[in-house]
Amino acid sequence: MRRWFTGNSYFKPLAFIAAILIYTLTACEKEVDLDLGDSAPAQLVVEGYIETGTPPLVLLTKSVGYFDRLDLATLANSFVHGAVVTVSDGVNTATLKEYSIDTSGAGSLISFYTVDTTSGSWMKGEVDKTYKLSISYDGKVYEAYTKIPNPTPLDSVVTAAPAIIPDNNPTAKQIKVYFKDPDTLGNYVRYYTRRNSEPYYPGLNSVYSDELINGTPFNTVFPLGESRNQPEIDFDSTGFAHPGDTVTLKWCAIDKATYDFWSTFEFALGTIGSPFATPIKVKTNISNGALGIWGGYGTSFHTIVIKE
Repeated sequence: MRRWFTGNSYFKPLAFIAAILIYTLTACEKEVDLDLGDSAPAQLVVEGYIETGTPPLVLLTKSVGYFDRLDLATLANSFVHGAVVTVSDGVNTATLKEYSIDTSGAGSLISFYTVDTTSGSWMKGEVDKTYKLSISYDGKVYEAYTKIPNPTPLDSVVTAAPAIIPDNNPTAKQIKVYFKDPDTLGNYVRYYTRRNSEPYYPGLNSVYSDELINGTPFNTVFPLGESRNQPEIDFDSTGFAHPGDTVTLKWCAIDKATYDFWSTFEFALGTIGSPFATPIKVKTNISNGALGIWGGYGTSFHTIVIKE
């Protein structure tokens, strides 16, 4: 027994066991060749909106292959041109016109469809109306429906301290909203914020349902929305304003299909790169195999100056 624990004798049986395991595992190895084949056919991707008091806006692109190179040229070439796009409220129908603008100054054009600005009358979103989107492109017709709900009134919007104040950002503030949820189940909201002269950005988790708060007074703190084009997120500075900033909250009532799309989209976006995340399919309300969303937004706006 003494020899078992002296010198290198202790390691000999371990080495023997390891050798058996290695042999067993390598003997079971099988070379697997994965034939990924050709990329799947490109699908139509729709991002369309109609808001209270504003005309419809629709962006049409083609999906990009998983292994395709992603650069400005690829993105510019993904826009769909020449589609016939109409929006109807059941009584009136508007045929949208295609426009292209150069947002970078380098000839990188973004194309979109909206009302003909030279016409005398425009279709604008109205609360409680349902709008049908129809897209005719490449021999196929795609349709979707959305309703503009009435937004839940907010009692107040105030300055709030975040739950955790970053050490290197001691003046960080967020906004807190107070409201009473209607006593009918099935109210959904999406929020955006604008800080000073910035554009409106949605929160990183921007959609909420009343499943748990139906019919009750409620208050919650919202981080400010941020651009999602950042290469990486710095959570010590993201979502905050500071005393003296002017913040406008864009509070939007949405229907369930719009909620389902953004809820699944934001969840999928937040799990990119995580090996432990459960795969999720982003829900769409566009027919005929297209991807994306046609959403109606019942909007209200609330502006405050951030205080100490």
